[in-house]
Amino acid sequence: MANKDHTDPARMEKIVSLCKRRGFIFQAGELYGGLNGCWDYGPLGTELKRNLKEYWWRKTVQERDDVLGMDGAILTMEQVLVSSGHVGGFSDPMCDCLLSKARLRADQIPAQDGTAVHFKGAKHEASGWSSDRGFAVLVAPGKDPIESHKTARKFYAEFMPDKKISPKELELIEDSRVEVVGSTSFNPDNGSLLTEPRQFNLMLQTNFGATGDQIAYLRPETAQSIFVQYKNVLDSNRIKLPFGIAQVGKSFRNEINPRNYTFRSREFEQMEIEYFCRPEDGLRLTDEWLEERLKFYAEIGIPREKLHILDIPDGERAFYSQKTYDIEYEFPFGVQELEGVAYRTDYDLGVHQKGSGKPLEYFDEETKERFLPHVVEPSAGCDRTILALICEAYDEEKLTDDKGKDDSREVLRFVPRMAPIKVGIFPLLKKNEEQVRIAKEIQKKLQPWMNVFYDDGGAVGRRYRRQDEVGTPFCITVDFDTLGENGPELKDTVTIRHRDSMEQERMPVDALLAWLLERVR
Repeated sequence: MANKDHTDPARMEKIVSLCKRRGFIFQAGELYGGLNGCWDYGPLGTELKRNLKEYWWRKTVQERDDVLGMDGAILTMEQVLVSSGHVGGFSDPMCDCLLSKARLRADQIPAQDGTAVHFKGAKHEASGWSSDRGFAVLVAPGKDPIESHKTARKFYAEFMPDKKISPKELELIEDSRVEVVGSTSFNPDNGSLLTEPRQFNLMLQTNFGATGDQIAYLRPETAQSIFVQYKNVLDSNRIKLPFGIAQVGKSFRNEINPRNYTFRSREFEQMEIEYFCRPEDGLRLTDEWLEERLKFYAEIGIPREKLHILDIPDGERAFYSQKTYDIEYEFPFGVQELEGVAYRTDYDLGVHQKGSGKPLEYFDEETKERFLPHVVEPSAGCDRTILALICEAYDEEKLTDDKGKDDSREVLRFVPRMAPIKVGIFPLLKKNEEQVRIAKEIQKKLQPWMNVFYDDGGAVGRRYRRQDEVGTPFCITVDFDTLGENGPELKDTVTIRHRDSMEQERMPVDALLAWLLERVR
């Protein structure tokens, strides 16, 4: 749930502006007006996302002996999602604003106190027009009651046959005023009455085959392909409980109200693990995975003090879960979930064993037992984590230049392993052929190991600022000292400038690769 103490809309606007200006994130289909709830990652956003996914895979799969990877199909057969409970049960309550026609998640409307003003209708004497439709407006404490009449007139004006008549000329037929406490029947944006909630299917269905009569769904989560393939992974690999199957991939949900930039989208990526274990180990492993995930966030640059751990209480967890933690981050739009760590018991394998009619039990060679493994699921939102990384990295720094004048810079303080560009490489003068040659050689040497950016346009100070703005942690400048023109002791050395401190140091060209690899991996 959002925590208003942490909201900063102005900061969020600056972050969104920077992301578009510097090629991190664009709205999908923007040329044609944009596709709501879908986003394209530009060159820098793609590098940032690739860095996150590769590091997650490295820490989750590559550096562990007990986790294997898979890549499931996006198209999911209907029976899989029937067994899992998604078909017929994967929906959110939706209601409509009678005034703006906006659609809202009914379970996310805040409870409000105030006076509900009910109108029986409206009329216009001169034209003879009238409407008997009912309408209600909530007047919150401290709000001007006159605003409720303005809202109601706007509503009734929509039904007038002659739009030339001003809503101000309508006479409202007021019925009653009722004091309400904790009501969720009104739109908090305009006070208008909402329709009764109805269930809205979140899954995106498609038809395929030669005649188009076969039904499939764009998967609503990556988990189900893991559960369906669990037995194949187990049988084809020499692995014993406890073990996990990891997957990074796209999922799709027909969100009622996509919002908060990329945070809640209709197309998104998940980084998910299903960790299979003995029943008696489930609760302990849930706590262990929570600590592992917190450690991961610290390693990618999201500090522990910005994270909140929500232990979901009984009655609010999914019915099959015995323990669920939400890891939340302090976004500029409030505290929101990054990842869930849930102990799902044997529910998932159980429903697929029943739905398929095929055994999914695990046979323990040591105890000679057969049982359905239980599952602990750490499930992170890749796009949400990207947004958290950008929000955490963004900074506006006040500076004083060499002449004592006030200055400032926008900077993204990514930890080096996450930075889209690891190193900026500059010749001091682009007309100096020898400087350009050495700078190009450095670029060629580093490129197989990391993403670098060559820039020879404008003053070096401006080039530094451009790299600060996209989060490049190090900049290398080839200058006259590199050529030995100011003394042989500095020949074949370059200047390395640090983004955060803006301090500079000299380093031999031959030592660059090893020095950088220690800091960017």
